[in-house]
Amino acid sequence: MIDGASVPASDGATLDVLSPIDGQLLTSIAKGTAADMDAAIAAARAAFEDGRWASQAPAARKKALMKWAELIEANALELAVLGVHDNGTEIAMALKAEPSSAAGTIRYYAEALDKVYGEIAPTAKDVLGLIHKAPVGVVGAIIPWNFLLMIGAWKLGPALATGNSVIV
Repeated sequence: MIDGASVPASDGATLDVLSPIDGQLLTSIAKGTAADMDAAIAAARAAFEDGRWASQAPAARKKALMKWAELIEANALELAVLGVHDNGTEIAMALKAEPSSAAGTIRYYAEALDKVYGEIAPTAKDVLGLIHKAPVGVVGAIIPWNFLLMIGAWKLGPALATGNSVIV
């Protein structure tokens, strides 16, 4: 996905995703190149600069993240089963660790959004120093093969809550 669209690799290459359970083909995905990464970075930078996410009011970002957490919970079983097929995790562990933890993490950062304020720095009497918290821009997140949803939420939750664009 680049700029909200599913795109093939620039050279057309694909990567087969096999289940470690039985070796069956789960899907084939685009095998990204350096040019694809450059395109993703450019799209994420453009999205950040035009403010479509970063300039949203905290309440709007909170609402979107809360909806995302609800969608994860509503599709918990399907997401857990997909994770089991993808990485071989035992289903009870996948159900507990993946969707519920991911939804909880996203919800935590969504709830924090309207509770984080700037600060006044301790300065001399005749000086006013304000600390303004702002997104940094484009964040790159590398997620390991195991517990993709849970660990992904650890990275995506705070980055998106604070208004950054993210490349996974």
